[in-house]
Amino acid sequence: MRPPFDEDIISYLRLSCICRYNVVLLIFAINKNRFSAMVNARDNNGAASQRRRAGRYVRQPAGYSAFMPRDLPPEPPVRIEGQLQRLLSEADLALGRLDGSIQILPNPDLFVFMYIRKEAVFSSQIEGTQSSLQDLLAAEAKILDPKRPRDVVEVLNYVAAMNDGIGHPELPVSIRLIRKIHERLMQGVRGQFLTPGELRITQNWIGPGGCTLNEAVFVPPPPHEIANALGALEKFLHADDGLPILLRIGLAHAQFETIHPFLDGNGRVGRLLITLLLCEKGVLRKPVLYLSHYFKRNRHRYYELLQTTRDDGDWEAWLEFFLQGVSEVSVQAAETARCILALRENHRAAIAENLGRAGGNGHLVLEELFVRPIVSVNEVRDLIGTAYPAANELVQKLVRLGILEEITGWSRHRRFRYSPYLRLFHEEAGD
Repeated sequence: MRPPFDEDIISYLRLSCICRYNVVLLIFAINKNRFSAMVNARDNNGAASQRRRAGRYVRQPAGYSAFMPRDLPPEPPVRIEGQLQRLLSEADLALGRLDGSIQILPNPDLFVFMYIRKEAVFSSQIEGTQSSLQDLLAAEAKILDPKRPRDVVEVLNYVAAMNDGIGHPELPVSIRLIRKIHERLMQGVRGQFLTPGELRITQNWIGPGGCTLNEAVFVPPPPHEIANALGALEKFLHADDGLPILLRIGLAHAQFETIHPFLDGNGRVGRLLITLLLCEKGVLRKPVLYLSHYFKRNRHRYYELLQTTRDDGDWEAWLEFFLQGVSEVSVQAAETARCILALRENHRAAIAENLGRAGGNGHLVLEELFVRPIVSVNEVRDLIGTAYPAANELVQKLVRLGILEEITGWSRHRRFRYSPYLRLFHEEAGD
């Protein structure tokens, strides 16, 4: 039989247990809220740190905000894992195959000649020019055509600037070389009065035509920060820190576009920088990888991801896009190299089989067509050292073989084009 308890004692004990339980719940709730606040603060700090990974916007005395880039490499470091790691491996492999494909060509410089011109056309088109590869080649062949876009001079300058860059292997990729290339690029074209070869001393901005600084999509760093930003970029280019070369080049291109050191021509110089670095670092022995067609085809995504690195610090997304382009363009270029080799052998065989004693001169003309795909009879005459009638007869034989095609329709001053060769580059571009 249970012993009797005083009702007051029982009530007190019950109340005491309930209060202690409530106190425990209260302490748990307080600690939980504190923990949640700590986690949220940590997450917010992490998100802010991620956004500031590429730099930050700083309000200027004039009232607008300019972007101040952080020095490379990014901090926290680029996460080389998952998709990025896979794309890096694929890009390395594709570049290796491209380099090998170029080396088996009898004269790799034949391939370089056309690829520089193709890159010049697409990189300039990104900036709004209308000239085509045919316009460029016709201008180089001095074919007068009143319908040719006037901006073809900009494309010619791009070719000259690239040749200047790759023609000075003794000069490392540096601020000095970049300024030299920019000066050549801007000679005699729109922007020629915007201090070619000189770092800007006024603020520039990116946005729709007619927009103000306050309405701009992006405002690069102010002029007094340019020299320091470029100096840090040059130091990064030549650092020995174990970062994979393709990632270094991808980061460098985006950083150059962010700095925007010139008043005009920044995009073209930045894209030239990719090829120059690939050659300087020994990734390619010949400058045959040009990404401008890939950037042009994916123009919106290209600009979007460059801006995302600035606003969100998402370097990985940009690098994945960049590496995808390296792989795609390398595969296309290697296939074009294979097709060039096959075309050359087929046409050499056709000349040997059909031209008899003129075959030797036919082969001389064929080799010249790879570096000068539009020729005149007078140029053929000078090349093979014969009289005009013999040169004209040789040209007509090459026309009948389907190697040359007359393109002017004129009776005098005719020009002949190596169309089968040029079609390889139009097909590669999807034209």
